[in-house]
Amino acid sequence: MIEQLKALDNELLLLLNGSDSVYWDAVMWIVTKTVTWIPLLLMFIFVLLKNTNSRRFFFTLIAIALTVVLADRLSSGVIKPLVMRWRPTHDVTFLHTIDTVFGYRGGHYGFVSSHAANTFALFMFLSLLLRSRLMTFSLFIWACISSYSRIYLGVHFPGDILCGAVVGLLVGLLVYLLCKFICRRASGEHQYYSTAYTSSGFLRSDMHLLAFTLVLTYAVVLIAAIPLAL
Repeated sequence: MIEQLKALDNELLLLLNGSDSVYWDAVMWIVTKTVTWIPLLLMFIFVLLKNTNSRRFFFTLIAIALTVVLADRLSSGVIKPLVMRWRPTHDVTFLHTIDTVFGYRGGHYGFVSSHAANTFALFMFLSLLLRSRLMTFSLFIWACISSYSRIYLGVHFPGDILCGAVVGLLVGLLVYLLCKFICRRASGEHQYYSTAYTSSGFLRSDMHLLAFTLVLTYAVVLIAAIPLAL
């Protein structure tokens, strides 16, 4: 069974890795960079500040930081050293057959993907926090594309991504449940029934603003990739 799963993982890697397009190489190179998503982070901070009091604002920022740190440390600091599965770029079976971009090969071990763990942890936490179908869908697409970029670049097997996503989802859920418990003990829960707000108290118009920022970021990525591809 394990050998069959490994064989499937290898086949999917060869199917999903890279392309013959230098333009899409550049797109995925930009997508995988953390700095690309700073505008989205800043917009989220603005929305959070606008929709919460100072106590909830700082508490939420701490919870988000905790989500990322736990997902990253669990994936990179615990699981990778224990499993020690080579990245495709360091695996002798794929070393010379997969496509890479700008010579990037990453560290030695790739299981599980910390990129996938971090992005899916944020997806889970923020989706539960915002309670907006629009943002749940938008963040899910963001997490999938960001995670897929790692396969495209050849630094992760699909299995690394899938298991990293599971780790991230669990971390995001656990941190959210912890925060919900603390908030309930501190000040009780508040339910919002106005159509102008999500059930957790965020303006729906601000959810559209976040989604627009995400779409705009992708548009900038597509444009910024042009000179890199020339």
